[in-house]
Amino acid sequence: MTVANNSGPNRLINEKSPYLHQHATNPVDWFPWGEEAFDKARREDKPIFLSIGYSTCHWCHVMEQESFSDRQVAELLNNHFVSVKVDREERPDVDSVYMSVCTALTGSGGWPLTIIMTPDKKPFFAGTYLSRDNAVQLLSRMEHLWVHSRGELIESSEAIEQHIKSEPEAELAGATRELNALDGDMVLRAVEFYALHYDEKFGGFGSAPKFPSPHNLMFLLEYDRLVGSEQARDMALTTLRSMYRGGIFDHIAGGFSRYATDDKWLVPHFEKMLYDNALLALTYLTAYEQYAREPSVGASAEFCKTAAQKIFSWAFAEIHYHDASGNVGGFYCGQDAATDGVEGKYYLLRYDEITGVLGEQNGERYCRYFGITKKGNAVQLGNGVNVPNLIRNPRHADDEEFAFVQECNRELYHYRRERTPLRTDTKIVTSWNALMILALVKAYEVLGDASYLEAAKATERFVSERLSFAGRLYVRWCDGDVLGNGKLDDYAGFALALTALYRATGRHEYLDKSVHYADVMVQRFFDFTAFASDASSESGGFYFYADDDEQLISRPKEIYDAALPSGNAVAFMVLDVLREYSGEAKWHELYKKQARFIASYASRHPMGCPFSLITALRTSVSKRCQGGECRR
Repeated sequence: MTVANNSGPNRLINEKSPYLHQHATNPVDWFPWGEEAFDKARREDKPIFLSIGYSTCHWCHVMEQESFSDRQVAELLNNHFVSVKVDREERPDVDSVYMSVCTALTGSGGWPLTIIMTPDKKPFFAGTYLSRDNAVQLLSRMEHLWVHSRGELIESSEAIEQHIKSEPEAELAGATRELNALDGDMVLRAVEFYALHYDEKFGGFGSAPKFPSPHNLMFLLEYDRLVGSEQARDMALTTLRSMYRGGIFDHIAGGFSRYATDDKWLVPHFEKMLYDNALLALTYLTAYEQYAREPSVGASAEFCKTAAQKIFSWAFAEIHYHDASGNVGGFYCGQDAATDGVEGKYYLLRYDEITGVLGEQNGERYCRYFGITKKGNAVQLGNGVNVPNLIRNPRHADDEEFAFVQECNRELYHYRRERTPLRTDTKIVTSWNALMILALVKAYEVLGDASYLEAAKATERFVSERLSFAGRLYVRWCDGDVLGNGKLDDYAGFALALTALYRATGRHEYLDKSVHYADVMVQRFFDFTAFASDASSESGGFYFYADDDEQLISRPKEIYDAALPSGNAVAFMVLDVLREYSGEAKWHELYKKQARFIASYASRHPMGCPFSLITALRTSVSKRCQGGECRR
């Protein structure tokens, strides 16, 4: 039975996070992450129930409605646990540590993330989404074990903690590879891996669900640019074209959804995230810059420009922050997948709706162009519903029908905007906005439109003025409030974005800021113990959170490129750029140390480090160019 919270809102009503606010009227006695919750757990001798998610997560909403609004679930949690709710975008360190627990214990992860742990934050259960019945069963069982078999739970939690702490060291133990170990073999193995898993029909890698993973495509583009590979070029361009033609791209408003649920990119999971779209805009612009003037590719690369421009159109229209005076700033996190509790409802269209808006003749023409039928082209989402796409249309929206399609899209966009609006996560995250700065600077450099550079500069000002204090960065800004000491992703990403602004403008203030944040990154995040007397006993690299930040049960060093390039990969690129721009020896020495750390992992899993391999490729080819062997 689902009930309302008759006792009024819980503590989350005082939080700024839109995700935490979504749980503020649950009957669960939620605490935000903090000492108040852990003191209560110790005082009352109760385990912690930790739930981590984010505002635009569909299954987080489902679990909130099914489980956390249920009276029996709430009573179990309130009577026997101390319940803590975390927005992963506010506390990426907490999410990183406990997601590693989940993947270690279950072999997979995801959100909502469910952790049960001791009052001193040591986990003994990890999972993801729980239905109402599964939640009741789990909570009842865990309460019983806590009372009657606590010794086993404590022993289990200590073993899990030790495993999480030792796993990175075991993975990287004895690493002694030097800079040149990043050359050749690792890069070739990564290309071979992508070729092995490549879908020649629809592009992308592996089977459904399919994620854009733009850093994989960026690596292949860079490999072709620097080395020359028709295979890498075809994999990258075909995937970019297929994604653009599919339903994962919003042909009406622009922007890409999080991923496709099928192999041909037709039916998306409809949430739109800033980081996906910033990286995809950067990738499409890179491809356009690289191939637009090549006779063999040229005209067929025009869709890359269109895709990037429409990403920015969506971002400026729907997730761009404006203050009360109309001044623009950073970009919000993203938009939800569901409206009125139905995923995709905002986006899906019926044939008769389109002809009703556009008129019978124009509507039929538009529907033919975008594969829309009376029966529906996304029947798994409901009879008669359609996702506009170009999968069966060999043309793109930059052909002779461009003006017609654009006008129809404008009309349908206004029609769609009359529906229940999409929920927008209004947090502004430093690391994600850094990616948007990189994409906007690239748009200015490639397309020559100064408005993109002005938007990049405005975003940089927002971060510098509202997310930086006393020379340190913070994770997020929301409704005038900042939260979270900056993590590696924030420092590395913003430092790299500042170098891009320096490249585009020649203004030394951007380079000076980049050097400052890179210095803080090195001082507070880098593991210098790796280069003490016994270098083989430690692994080097950058920790995810700073040495003066809250210390969790482990301090990870992320290197695997998941939905985003890892902080260590971005830091590697920052060090490479700074050693070129500044000429200072310290950046070169740090670059070499970071290269050794990267190589220690990439030698085992090169396909997991595409963003790091981009930097390695540039170094390797630069060396060959000096010897007269450069391709371009």
